Amino acid sequence: MACYDVFNGDADGICALQQLRLNQPRDAQLISGLKRDIALLQQVDASAGDEITVLDISLDKNRDALLAVLDTGARVFYADHHFAGDIPQHQMLDCHIDVAADTCTSLIINEYLNQAEAAWAVVGAYGDNFDQQASELGQSIDLAASELEQLRQLGICLNYNGYGFEVEDLMFHPIELFKRVRPYRNPLDFVENEADYAELLNQYRDDMARAQKAQVDSESVAAAVYLLPCEGWAKRIVGVMGNDLAQRFPDRAHALLVDMGDGHYRVSVRAPYNRKDGADELCRQFPSGGGRKAAAGINALAQASLAEFIDCLNLQFGKAS
Repeated sequence: MACYDVFNGDADGICALQQLRLNQPRDAQLISGLKRDIALLQQVDASAGDEITVLDISLDKNRDALLAVLDTGARVFYADHHFAGDIPQHQMLDCHIDVAADTCTSLIINEYLNQAEAAWAVVGAYGDNFDQQASELGQSIDLAASELEQLRQLGICLNYNGYGFEVEDLMFHPIELFKRVRPYRNPLDFVENEADYAELLNQYRDDMARAQKAQVDSESVAAAVYLLPCEGWAKRIVGVMGNDLAQRFPDRAHALLVDMGDGHYRVSVRAPYNRKDGADELCRQFPSGGGRKAAAGINALAQASLAEFIDCLNLQFGKAS
């Protein structure tokens, strides 16, 4: 029997897996990638009796691979909060999917484990831009305000590390970052003792300083659009920058488009922070688009389609603005 842990390379995926493996330790082959690398289940060479855990990647984007794995007789545990479409009914599938706009995979796993490793759920929720839920959970386990701020920064940095066009854009491959996280039951110990965390934090701060100088390129009551250059800092910071803008301007949507250098944009969309809905619906209107209600993206938007995209963005989020 073989075991596989398949997880999104962002904070939510890493922290969801960290909770599970602290509570249910097992050796497994790790499969992950860039945050946008979500067609991961096809990398599993499954056989009857294998145990496969899938965390924080869209079932809709992995449906064929999931069905193929189940057909081999492997058992699959699947937890996620992205758009799923029709969920297969299968005796070998243990599914924990909640697409509500106010949850993430780390919080889903936290409930599944009855808060056994809740501090890491706090980190994952902060990283996925669910600050209110993260703070409430942290307060419920008696974390001080200063400790919550450290976990918030950690979540942001873990999330930041997952963004890039190529693995070479990242400081750590997500599998390597998970291996560094893995020994720490308390995330505050990771912050204090993991030497490379300070380097990751410094790189994040440098990229964020560049992002804060970016000027809006298109703005309406409903949404703001930023066009970012084909440079390493922009590729890395785009997700965290979107989260930051969503919190600073909570009543409007945001779209950040990074020039891919080939006639396309890589798009990140954030629904209004005070009305977390519609991002996935917008992005699914375009090829290679998907995500969740609060945050979604398009892997490659033709630059010739920019005006159409902006029109759709304003239509989507102007409905109730």
